[in-house]
Amino acid sequence: MPEIVAPDVRSARKGQPSAVIGRPLRVFAWLSFIAEVIIIGTGGAVRLTGSGLGCSDWPLCTPESLVPIYEVQGIHGLIEFGNRTMTGLVGLLAIAVLLLTLHAVGGRRSLRAALWFALAGIVTGVVFYAVALPFTDEAFPFFTLGLILVTILGAVHSLRITSTRRDLTTLAWIVLIGVVAQAFVGGITVLTGLNPFIVGFHYASSLALVCVTAAFLVRMREPDVQRVSVVPRWFAALSHLTGLALAATIFFGVLTTGSGPHSGDANVIRDGFDATVLAHVHSWPGYILAGLIAALLISAWMLRLQPRYWLTVLAIVVAVQIFVGVWQAREGLPALLVGIHMVLASLSAAAYTVVVLRLKRPARP
Repeated sequence: MPEIVAPDVRSARKGQPSAVIGRPLRVFAWLSFIAEVIIIGTGGAVRLTGSGLGCSDWPLCTPESLVPIYEVQGIHGLIEFGNRTMTGLVGLLAIAVLLLTLHAVGGRRSLRAALWFALAGIVTGVVFYAVALPFTDEAFPFFTLGLILVTILGAVHSLRITSTRRDLTTLAWIVLIGVVAQAFVGGITVLTGLNPFIVGFHYASSLALVCVTAAFLVRMREPDVQRVSVVPRWFAALSHLTGLALAATIFFGVLTTGSGPHSGDANVIRDGFDATVLAHVHSWPGYILAGLIAALLISAWMLRLQPRYWLTVLAIVVAVQIFVGVWQAREGLPALLVGIHMVLASLSAAAYTVVVLRLKRPARP
């Protein structure tokens, strides 16, 4: 396949070369998106099999071992450690996408600056860890915190020195910062004994990263020029209202799961919200969402609007999602169906992200 040259009108006026999105970046961007979806599935498996505390410590699996000991922790330790390993893969893919993006848009200067910030982040993390160690037995979160702070500074500096494809650079940095932050939140989740609110935030953050990686896939195939609307204003407004319905559906879904029987560990008891009531509340915005998508889909095909194909994809995913949701409720929330429901939620959010980005197109020269 030929390389995708994404012209930047502003850079061209300054005599700077256009960004070239090569095959390696396209491949790693897709792998990053797929990995973000898969880790929602593996994270769901941890929770739904009661393996949330399969590794009792963090970042080690136990105070004495990095990896699980099957004779002691059994299958739960393997499942939890597998999800942690997946986190490492997601992080490596995020780093690869960022470095390839920086090389494509800023050349060696941007790449060199990012590597220096990476080194500074590790050093800062070690300093934070050493300072916290005398005061707490759980000092590793402070290492992660230092790494996050320097990563954010690196992102700000990178965007300041980059004049081409800031959209891609921003998205790539968001994913990397998000993955590092997710590792921090994951550790806090274990250390707090699977607090349901932190677990819910952990899932919602993972879902947001799926949306960001999906946005990267869309934007890397478009030039960095002014974008113009291709739909009527009422259609755009209805599309954004649909996004609110989707967010409300996911929010109440997270609360419902957090109050249900799948707490992540047999010894963790959920005693907050009434799961039965929340299940009904969760369904209300879900049905509103389905109605809004149906209205958008019919309108888009009647008016032959650009987002109609991705609206069709979104409608199919949400229809399957509703079917699985009703099925799991009738069957008493079997773990497999709940896991499928969680993954479908991320795919629904990703498809909606693409729909929103298709409301506009690059302006023609």
